[in-house]
Amino acid sequence: MHRLTVLYRPPVDPKHFREYYVTTHLPLAAKLPGLIRSDYSLDVAALGDENPYFAVFHGDFESAQAMAAALASAEGKAVARDVPNYATGGVDMIHYALA
Repeated sequence: MHRLTVLYRPPVDPKHFREYYVTTHLPLAAKLPGLIRSDYSLDVAALGDENPYFAVFHGDFESAQAMAAALASAEGKAVARDVPNYATGGVDMIHYALA
């Protein structure tokens, strides 16, 4: 199993982010080919005083190759094009094999 994690930095308009993300972006992401499971949180908290992230998304795929194929697909490109519509604070993306 291989996981894609998207870490969202605080947006300019948190209310818009929340509404747009849930009603528009997540339905797009759900169409990624090969996506086995996904989850997210809009209530991310840091252990320290400074919180660098606002939200997180996890998407699980069978393999790194399946994840790469999903991101390169038409659906993956649509998801990527949609990010600037709500993620005004920027994003960090990481991926890794699950143990």
